[in-house]
Amino acid sequence: MIKLIFFLFLPITLLFFSCKTYNEEDKASFDDKINAYIEQEHIEGMVRSESGLYFKIIEPGEDRKIRYDDEVKFRYKGTLIDGAVFDDQTEDGQQFKVRELIPAWKEIMLELGKGAKVQLIAPPQLGYGDHDLEKIPKHSILIYELEIIEVI
Repeated sequence: MIKLIFFLFLPITLLFFSCKTYNEEDKASFDDKINAYIEQEHIEGMVRSESGLYFKIIEPGEDRKIRYDDEVKFRYKGTLIDGAVFDDQTEDGQQFKVRELIPAWKEIMLELGKGAKVQLIAPPQLGYGDHDLEKIPKHSILIYELEIIEVI
């Protein structure tokens, strides 16, 4: 029984404690890179939240805002700052529980309603941080275009 508990909780513990905590210098560097990207791409109307999320609400959607305990179906496209597409769910979209999303998506979802469209730029601390995923390298700045199809 102890072996079972050990092998079940070890991966979770390692995942929790292996995540890098970004310092203020790291965050300032990400801001510099994001601002350079915004300028290079001539993106107007981006707002920076206190957490470091950059976003532009193109369409706010319905008055009823998404809540933390909702499930949301949405279309999205994710690219890296160099333009490489790492995920494209613009056809049928995907459905997720808000509480299970990456921090950047959780934050912006609470500002939107059904039918909303938003562009966002997430620094690593609001994305996947120091996790090296198949198409997303460690410490990546993520750019998303989202459209809320349904709130459940």
